[in-house]
Amino acid sequence: MVCFRLSPVPGSGLVLLCLVLGAVSSYALELNVTDSEKAICLYAKWQMNFTIHYETTSKTYKTVTISDFSTATYNGSICGDDQNNPKVVMQFGSGFSWTVNFMKEESTYTYSIDDISFSYNISDNTTFPDAKDKGILTVRESVGIRIPLNNIFRCDSLLTLEENDVVQHYWDVHVQAFVQNGTVSTKEFLCEKDRTVTTVVPFVPTTAPSPTATPAPREKPEVGSYSVNNSNGTCLLATMGLQLNFTHNKVVSVININPNTTDFTGSCQPQTALLRLNGSNIKYLDFVFAVKNENRFYLKEVNVSMYLVNGSAFSIANNNLSYWDAPLGSSYMCNKEQTVSVSGAFQINTFELRVQPFNVMEGKYSTAQDCSADDDNFLVPIAVGAALAGVLILVLLAYFIGLKRHNAGYEQF
Repeated sequence: MVCFRLSPVPGSGLVLLCLVLGAVSSYALELNVTDSEKAICLYAKWQMNFTIHYETTSKTYKTVTISDFSTATYNGSICGDDQNNPKVVMQFGSGFSWTVNFMKEESTYTYSIDDISFSYNISDNTTFPDAKDKGILTVRESVGIRIPLNNIFRCDSLLTLEENDVVQHYWDVHVQAFVQNGTVSTKEFLCEKDRTVTTVVPFVPTTAPSPTATPAPREKPEVGSYSVNNSNGTCLLATMGLQLNFTHNKVVSVININPNTTDFTGSCQPQTALLRLNGSNIKYLDFVFAVKNENRFYLKEVNVSMYLVNGSAFSIANNNLSYWDAPLGSSYMCNKEQTVSVSGAFQINTFELRVQPFNVMEGKYSTAQDCSADDDNFLVPIAVGAALAGVLILVLLAYFIGLKRHNAGYEQF
């Protein structure tokens, strides 16, 4: 845990911020706002990320996920007074900000999370390359969650707010405004999802076997066909069976993707192509392809976000991969099982794979380049043929040597 003591906020004393690096490409944030007597008046601990869909200058669309809050500051966070309500104000990245406003209702002895606003700088070319729009854009969502005074609000489940092109995800939330006597309450007020968590359709985890145990046999996933279209017709083709392997809290889970209940979309650019899958428990599974050396393509990036059994999110991203390499104008094929290792906690097994993310002609696959795993199939007949040829050569040599010795024996007489 790394803690930062920020400069005093007028009217609210000191703000203590603690950031804990999460295991799923996000940060757990913890905030204590103190009053002039250095007593805690507002406490919050939570995880979040933002997914933003935006239009590019070439009239296509891209999606980015923001989950790095390592540069966060909390200037403007206050306890509240007679004129101002408590609020959490957070700044991060290049021109990004996030604000939560609270209200007290004396008549009902409750307080509420009133609204949440998020502002992002779409002019930031690093985060939003080729964005058509420019400037600071803001989305504001009314929340209206009421909590009894002197209770801490807790929600481990995933909470989603969606407005325009922005999706906000929150989970592992603990927050209390109007803290009394500087002591955070132990009385918890649970969100509705946590009170009805049994209705959530979970992934079924399997405990990781001990080194001496025999793992249960895995069922092969069904093979699905996916495609992406643009104004010129089909621009990406993919056929594959997908099996997701992930580890969360030391529990290993294996999930087979059912293509019959999976939606897909994507986009095609001259140098990159995207295939996105999503389903009931999968927010998104992105395969990003890229061109290298102007004559080959490969799988460069995989991003995934899934809902776990408790409603929290499991998210992993890796943009430094190098799989499924083939020449442009051809497809990549691998009939045997392959593993794409996205991280130590997340791998994808593929079955009967064939992909072509560029130069698709008439909606059909081009000639395939087989993977090295399939190349092993050709080594067996080659090895057998070479062995037979070796035996034949030895037989012939033995025959000629024997024949020569036989003839030499006649000559001695």
